[in-house]
Amino acid sequence: MRLHDVMTDHVYQVSPDTTADIAWELMRLRRVHHLVVTEDSRIVGVLSARDFGEIKGRRARESTTVADLMTRTVVTASPATSLRRAANIMRGRAIGCLVVVEDRRIVGIVTAADLLDLVHQRLDRRVSGPAHQAIA
Repeated sequence: MRLHDVMTDHVYQVSPDTTADIAWELMRLRRVHHLVVTEDSRIVGVLSARDFGEIKGRRARESTTVADLMTRTVVTASPATSLRRAANIMRGRAIGCLVVVEDRRIVGIVTAADLLDLVHQRLDRRVSGPAHQAIA
């Protein structure tokens, strides 16, 4: 399998000057844990729910921008990247997502949760497969 088989193709994007409060609300309302930060069509960072860290409460988020919290080193992959390669990259770099890019354009995102969901689906198929009968 390849990333294009499992990636989410609707990627939420924000600019670096977006307030942390707005970014938090977008994540909450859309039920996502990662936002890609773009500026002039360039990827400049990724903001994850974990990046909010110690910031608690709306007042603290209002005085903080996405640029203050985002991870500036963004790891990208192509849609043709194998799932094994993607999982190894994510595990090796201890990151929660890969931004999927084709011709310098964002075409999707794959998260650790996406990969775990896939493992879960495959395990469910094995468990719910044909029953084996024990011979006494």
